[in-house]
Amino acid sequence: MTTIPIYDTLLLPDVVFYFKKEVIDSWDIKELITGEVVLFVYLKDDIPTPIIEVDDFYPIGVSARVENIDGEGNIRIRTLDRVDLSNIQMDGDDIVADASIRPEVDDIPLDEKKSRFEKLKNAFLEFVQDYQWGLWARSLILQWKSINELASSMSNYFNITWEEKYSIIETDSVRMRYNLIETAAYEFVEMTKVHSEAEDAQVEEHEKLYRESAIRKQIDILQKELDAMHPESISDVRLFEKKIAESGMNEVARKEADKTLNRMRQEGQDGHEYGMLYDYLDFVTSLEWKDAQNPEIDLVKAEKVLDSDHYGLKKVKDRVIQQMAVMALNKKQSGSILLFVGAPGTGKTSIGQSIAAALDRKYVRISLGGIRDEAEIRGHRRTYIGAMPGRIMEGIKRSGVSNPVMVLDEVDKLVRDYGGDPSSALLEVLDPEQNFSFTDHYMNVPYDLSNVLFVCTANSTDTIPEPLLNRMEIIEFQGYTATEKFNIAKKHLIPKALKASGIKAKNLKISDTAIRKIIEEYTAEAGVRGLKKQIDSICRYAAVKLVKGEAQSISVTPKMLHEYLGRKAIRHDVIEKTTIPGIVTGLAWTMAGGEILFIETTRIKGQGKITITGQLGDVMKESVEIAVSLVKGMYPKETENLNEYDIHIHVPEGAVPKDGPSAGITIVTALVSMLLNKKVDPKIAMTGEVSLRGNVMPIGGLPEKLMAAMRAGVKTVLIPKDNEEDLEEVADEVKNALKIVPVKRIKEVLDICF
Repeated sequence: MTTIPIYDTLLLPDVVFYFKKEVIDSWDIKELITGEVVLFVYLKDDIPTPIIEVDDFYPIGVSARVENIDGEGNIRIRTLDRVDLSNIQMDGDDIVADASIRPEVDDIPLDEKKSRFEKLKNAFLEFVQDYQWGLWARSLILQWKSINELASSMSNYFNITWEEKYSIIETDSVRMRYNLIETAAYEFVEMTKVHSEAEDAQVEEHEKLYRESAIRKQIDILQKELDAMHPESISDVRLFEKKIAESGMNEVARKEADKTLNRMRQEGQDGHEYGMLYDYLDFVTSLEWKDAQNPEIDLVKAEKVLDSDHYGLKKVKDRVIQQMAVMALNKKQSGSILLFVGAPGTGKTSIGQSIAAALDRKYVRISLGGIRDEAEIRGHRRTYIGAMPGRIMEGIKRSGVSNPVMVLDEVDKLVRDYGGDPSSALLEVLDPEQNFSFTDHYMNVPYDLSNVLFVCTANSTDTIPEPLLNRMEIIEFQGYTATEKFNIAKKHLIPKALKASGIKAKNLKISDTAIRKIIEEYTAEAGVRGLKKQIDSICRYAAVKLVKGEAQSISVTPKMLHEYLGRKAIRHDVIEKTTIPGIVTGLAWTMAGGEILFIETTRIKGQGKITITGQLGDVMKESVEIAVSLVKGMYPKETENLNEYDIHIHVPEGAVPKDGPSAGITIVTALVSMLLNKKVDPKIAMTGEVSLRGNVMPIGGLPEKLMAAMRAGVKTVLIPKDNEEDLEEVADEVKNALKIVPVKRIKEVLDICF
């Protein structure tokens, strides 16, 4: 008997079944003949014939007779009985087995068999009538003679596993077999109905969407024609639809804008929220969302722009050019956030404008001075009445691009109070790891700030929080020397003032000596802002004379400055020609640059009381205490009766607050001068912090202090040894005018002074 292995095919007794020729060929058996009885054995897995083993068969098979073989090689078989298999062996590719008929338990009456089969058959007939293929399926169903035929012909469509199919073959109980077949058949019918209904619903939904899309496109076409014919009557909603479509927003922003637009459409122009929704859409659609292409960076051109706009500032301009070089190599915004620190009028803000011009990018300036509310940076939430975007996004809108050069002015003037900490909000703005998705509370959607070149300015770093300061690279703007101010006035300030006043250069000339006198006697600053004001005043005064016809041209000389500018506005401290013991010249740094100061000491009969005047801060008062203790330790003999005297230490100009540790060595020297009754040369000035061990500690603001010393007529300046490297930042003009002596110990200071 020919034995044929099959897999996943449900063959039950007394069933007519058809096999196509390609299936027969895959069996790799000898040619079958009509009338031959064959044995079908079931494989546990889909295994190719050459590697089948005995354990791969189920123990129950089915016998069948070949009823017909057509001309194309297809065969029709009729199954006979279920059989038990034994002594299964593999003879090469042939399978040999003993088979015995497996009896069935006919535990269901004939009438019940018939009624259950007819019910199931009718269920299938009713099921297929709703489908296009139902006519073909109906003819197949009508040919079924038993539930076994139904199961065998439909088993490949049932949603059951091969193991579950084999359990139908395996069961001896006819009733149980009926139950299993009915369960599988009814599940198939219901699942197919559900699937079909879902598909129909999906098709219906798609058709609805397609129809809606087609209608919308038609409306858009008609609306565009109307807009072209009557551009003045375009509605706000239609206008914003167009702006949103053309904006290039990211997906999150687009969804928020569409959501807001729908609310605006529903509100109507009479709605109480219409104005707020209009303002929001107007703002977000006015922003540039598309990534801007940065122009090619030309370093030669950039250097020319910076040099033409600013005199001096070599170190600053070199660092800016380095930043541009890094950006040119990376082809994107990169490098540190630059923080320009210096006195007012030194060009911190204007160099930001020059950077924008050098890069061919838009420039926008944001003043942060006095901001105390975090919402000024992050924006207000739209739930508040009068909500507005933050200054950062407002600046982006003003620039009209996504990659401006943005100068954040006066970051040291931010105020922290109950309204929040605006400096903390700036952390996200300036951090390249975060600002690619900066979210303004008003917008409530992320915006990419990574293409913005941020430049910050400050007069001092003392009030800038450490986390914010760490995100920036500090570049100090030193004060200008008198020579630099003279050149700035000639090349920049006077031409700009003439243009602003409408005066031609031939009608007003300011002599070089007059410019120098203005610098020396009418200004007191590290920068040139005060100088600019004085030149503007001269231009205004001259404009009156020219308009009245009192003069055709004016040439300003030093003698005319009193008429044009009034009396001298500034009185710089200068060194005394003579001095007395207990008075020493010191150097101080102020927001306007450097100044000299005098430490005055005296003693009078008393009880050892120390009086300090001159509006000194806590740090300076501590310097006095350290100086007194240090002097007592260094001069025990001279100070043994000091308790019989009161000591008065005074720093003139008591109306001006003074603080800082850099007057330490000056106070010590003044006290020693008083004790020893020895004068200190007034042409010697000094600056440096002092420790209880007598060490001279480093200080800040050295360039400004040395400029003040030169201006005051000082010849020798004592500075801390650790500040020697800072001399590289001091102008040669200043270094050539002074004898600068680095000192490490207070004893060196006293040896030089006495």
